[in-house]
Amino acid sequence: MKFKLISNYQPTGDQPQAIEKLVRGVRDNKPHQTLLGVTGSGKTYTVANVIEQVQKPTLVIAHNKTLAAQLYQEFRDFFPENAVNYFVSYYDYYQPEAYIPSTDTYIEKEAQINDEIDKLRLSTTTNLLTRNDVIVVASVSCIYNLGSPVEYGRFILEIIEGQLVQRQDLLLRLSQLQYEASNTELRRGTYRLRGDTIQLWPAYEAKALRIDTLEDKITKIDWIDPITGTKMNPDKMTLYERGQKTFVIYPAKHYVIDPKTQTDQFEAIFADLKRRLEEFKDQDKIFEAHRLEQKVKYDLQMIKEFGFTNGIENYSRYFDGRQPGQPPYTLLDYFKHNAAEFGSGSFLTVMDESHMSIPQIGGMYAGDQSRKQTLVEYGFRLPSALDNRPLRFNEFQARIPQAVYVSATPREWEVEKSGGEVIEQLVRPTGLLDPEIELRKTQGQIEDLIIEIIKRKQLRQRVLVTTLTKKMAEALTEYLNDQDKIRQLVESFITKRDQQAEQVDPDKIILKSDLLPIEGMKMGQIPPQYQTQAELPLEIDLRKQILYPKVAYLHSGVETLERSDILADLRSGEYDVVVGINLLREGLDLPEVTLVAILDADKEGFLRSRISLIQTMGRAARHVEGRAILYADNLTGSMQVAIGETQRRRQVQVEHNRQYGIDPTTIVKPIRDRMIEKKEEELKTHKGEMFIVNLGKEQVDLTAVDPDALTPDDKRKMMKKLRTRMRQAADEMDFELAAVLRDKVGELN
Repeated sequence: MKFKLISNYQPTGDQPQAIEKLVRGVRDNKPHQTLLGVTGSGKTYTVANVIEQVQKPTLVIAHNKTLAAQLYQEFRDFFPENAVNYFVSYYDYYQPEAYIPSTDTYIEKEAQINDEIDKLRLSTTTNLLTRNDVIVVASVSCIYNLGSPVEYGRFILEIIEGQLVQRQDLLLRLSQLQYEASNTELRRGTYRLRGDTIQLWPAYEAKALRIDTLEDKITKIDWIDPITGTKMNPDKMTLYERGQKTFVIYPAKHYVIDPKTQTDQFEAIFADLKRRLEEFKDQDKIFEAHRLEQKVKYDLQMIKEFGFTNGIENYSRYFDGRQPGQPPYTLLDYFKHNAAEFGSGSFLTVMDESHMSIPQIGGMYAGDQSRKQTLVEYGFRLPSALDNRPLRFNEFQARIPQAVYVSATPREWEVEKSGGEVIEQLVRPTGLLDPEIELRKTQGQIEDLIIEIIKRKQLRQRVLVTTLTKKMAEALTEYLNDQDKIRQLVESFITKRDQQAEQVDPDKIILKSDLLPIEGMKMGQIPPQYQTQAELPLEIDLRKQILYPKVAYLHSGVETLERSDILADLRSGEYDVVVGINLLREGLDLPEVTLVAILDADKEGFLRSRISLIQTMGRAARHVEGRAILYADNLTGSMQVAIGETQRRRQVQVEHNRQYGIDPTTIVKPIRDRMIEKKEEELKTHKGEMFIVNLGKEQVDLTAVDPDALTPDDKRKMMKKLRTRMRQAADEMDFELAAVLRDKVGELN
């Protein structure tokens, strides 16, 4: 298969020269290249053209899941005939195993896995083992332990129409591939029996298989809808044809254990356990020795009986055949295997927003080791747990043969690695300019912000607001959604405006960037000579009508796929404002946004650094009326540099537009389909005598949960699910549901 870019656009502006330089660099085997591309210049389209021309499997790494989801959708649209994949951490909620010695507190690993993301991850590895036209958009989870690609690829089941195979052997093989038997519901990663028919839902597919058997012979294989069981159209089938209809089934999990080598692996684990127990006894740590012995023996018994245990990844070094300290297998090894298998020789890595993704990758190892070292020291894990880890930065570098660093604000590290050469892409094909910048005092900033929001609400435009903390984002969102408070504030504004008439309002002093001589300005308090009065014309009579905004917040506490939905709802008008912290910085393509408001812009630090300010203000560069308002009382060094760089880029675009007679045009971009269809909303109100909630993959009627009818083990499992859902409800501020779940936990306890 060849990479085939499908688009209605042609490279324009700075794109042709950037594409030509990047392609030449890849073909000349340059290990590092840096692309400095401003917001809206079409960096993703440039990278897509490079992929088509060099024809190499490509890994695109983004530093957060929201950006990764957007990039996945963009590349999926550019390459509809190729395998574009999404690979991020599959946890909606994750509490890692930890121990706090000072309070003698052990925290058990607790995770809520997103079933859809798990499917996408398995689809990624399956595609890398079966085809060469693969693009993977990943978060930094790609540097975490994944298991050997050779072992994963070896655990396959090939079924062929007409094949003679004993039914029991077929079912045993499915169990070894971690597929679970189900007598009722057919779920992803399960199979069920219906007479002589086996219905199997591969873990990485959106459709299921029906395998008809008769007297130890596979008579027919068809794709079916997993919900209705009806046969799917032949044109939607991807069964391999080799004279006979054939299908290859890959494992349902990335960690698969070979029963033939299990004895050797167990012996190695027991040998290390014995050695560790002797060390503890020599140090007179009897309690730690007893704890470790019980823990390891229980885990091995679970693996022996079921082929899996919670925390099996801590034993991955034994099952992978690695030596102590040897790096784990990661997604990068699957790319290396793909390049060797299909003859491409190497693959391309694109570090999107490299100023964020590179430091993030560099910091993963130390934090992971600090936590696990404590677990090992106090007898909760064998030392082998330390080898279930992310890659060190030098190990990551050694595994990417060619890298392209893409950013609007590359750091010195990327530039140095690229030999000091930076490929610039400063011109936007649409002629759009970097936003105008205003500085406003922090006194009365919320009132000022609300008037700006209402002004844009009446023009059907959107607003982004950034705060410094999650609590501030949530509190501001709650405030902006309170119509009574908004009405009172607007009435106060009208009264103040009427009283002051045409007088200068000191609370509305601003500083326009186009009037700002950055080079001659000193840091510190904003000089009075550059202050002017803010004008806030409103096109409606606020005494008669107030257009109340609809506001949502976006931060790391919001579930992965829901983040993309919130941004899509912002574009469609479901929301007028999104309040965030750090997720509103890089790469978000939101053409409807005309205002970016940065609260507390003079609080120097990571969230208000030069890079952060440039990136955040850049979100307003997709619209001809784009503007950024920085609420601050002082001019910091970061603000000074960020405003100066934004002015420089704005001037480059102005000169280009003047030279070619270009009138700036707002980007018009369709809203893409959601990555997955939204499921039906959870039924949280009484329905007759029922009270139904979602607990992971299943819906449970709380009124039907009888404590006396449950075994102690079932009670424990149910309580764990209820507590997880209770915390999620509390995070969503659904305190009524949280209280109901709390009471049910109390009944079971």
